[in-house]
Amino acid sequence: MSHPDINSVIAYFHKLQDNICQTLELVDGKGNFIEDNWQRAEGGGGRTRVMRSGKVIEQGGVNFSHVFGDQMPASATAHRPELAGRKFQACGVSLVIHPHNPHVPTSHANVRFFIAEKEGHEPIWWFGGGFDLTPFYPQFEDVLHWHRTAQKLCQPFGDTVYADYKKWCDEYFYLKHRDETRGVGGLFFDDLNQWGFDKSFEFVQAVGDGYLDAYVPIVERRKEVSFTEAERQFQLYRRGRYVEFNLVYDRGTLFGLQTGGRTESILMSMPPLARWEYDYQPLPGSKEELLYKEFLAPRDWLSL
Repeated sequence: MSHPDINSVIAYFHKLQDNICQTLELVDGKGNFIEDNWQRAEGGGGRTRVMRSGKVIEQGGVNFSHVFGDQMPASATAHRPELAGRKFQACGVSLVIHPHNPHVPTSHANVRFFIAEKEGHEPIWWFGGGFDLTPFYPQFEDVLHWHRTAQKLCQPFGDTVYADYKKWCDEYFYLKHRDETRGVGGLFFDDLNQWGFDKSFEFVQAVGDGYLDAYVPIVERRKEVSFTEAERQFQLYRRGRYVEFNLVYDRGTLFGLQTGGRTESILMSMPPLARWEYDYQPLPGSKEELLYKEFLAPRDWLSL
């Protein structure tokens, strides 16, 4: 098994953050990402980049972080007791884009690397990540493009990789208390080390680079679509589901808070505006009902 090289991973993550920010600024046409560098007292830090009030992007964040320490947080050792007593390093790029137009989906992507070391023992390491799409007024052609892009980047790594990681995404981004998926899914993987470091790293780069290939064409198609105030209010209502998932279920949020990460950067994923409404029911035959009936349950999108 090839030896893990965290310096190469960090260099790629820096480049990925730069590329995504530059591309999204061009797509937006108005907004710019403002960088906020931060340091973690226990070790490490990061580069938080946030765009607010762009032409297309109401708020978006593209974050890089690299944190390290002598002791694992409880959220990690409870799941992996073999990590107790090891020094750790964790690095990654995480992003969430909340467009203003309800016809442009929200998107999320994340790639990360973790390594825990102890003198006299082999390092424990893995990659994780993926990307997922959360539309409010979804179009089948957009969802199909999203999943075709995911399938294409997975194909060189094995015939079942897309199906396996698509299923994992559907199961992970699922709101049990609502009995619905957060959106239309994509890819999700964790604990990836069985291919060895080099091939695993290649896959993570394919996922990181593939995010823009998947998302930008959808934004370009939908960013000029006109919308009503009622559609905007529905978008804000559905954003509430995003908040619920991130605060109730998301492991990355919990890990960041328990490791003393920068709270403002961790909660960057929250939308700038959201609302809740008691016992909302979409009107029969409406575009809003279509989201619930056709898009908020796992399905084989590539068979459409």
